[in-house]
Amino acid sequence: MMDAKPWLAHYDEGVPPTIDYRQVPLPEILAANIRDYPGRTALYFLGFRLSYADLGGMIDRFAAALAGFGIGKGDRVAILLPNTIPCVAAYHATLRLGAVVVMNNPLYTDRELIHQLNDSGAVCLVTLDLLAGRMAGLRSETAIRGSSTPVSKTTSPRP
Repeated sequence: MMDAKPWLAHYDEGVPPTIDYRQVPLPEILAANIRDYPGRTALYFLGFRLSYADLGGMIDRFAAALAGFGIGKGDRVAILLPNTIPCVAAYHATLRLGAVVVMNNPLYTDRELIHQLNDSGAVCLVTLDLLAGRMAGLRSETAIRGSSTPVSKTTSPRP
């Protein structure tokens, strides 16, 4: 019988086969880093360093904006951004509100996006200005609401 985990034979001496991770939500881990390491680099992108304090501020502001649009616990928020700092902020702001992140690839075709947005139940879409016109054209085929249309009961972001 083959070993169910043959890779364990290749671990260096002293490396445990499993690790006990703290069972805490991701937003709590990030909040602790923002609190404990405000001046340290949280993100490094194309030569630009963003501190945990600055990332926390971006997340606070974006969570407040999402809450202002009526996004709350359980709502699906589609993120259609390249892997950049604003994508990270949008991701964590969505989680802070208890909403569900639906990641999308900016290179998806219209047909793929319509399917993914409808299949996920997304009611809000976060994208960049370069794609805004294209996404506005697809909105009528999805449950995505306009910027002035609340999608659920307003929820205040947690500090």
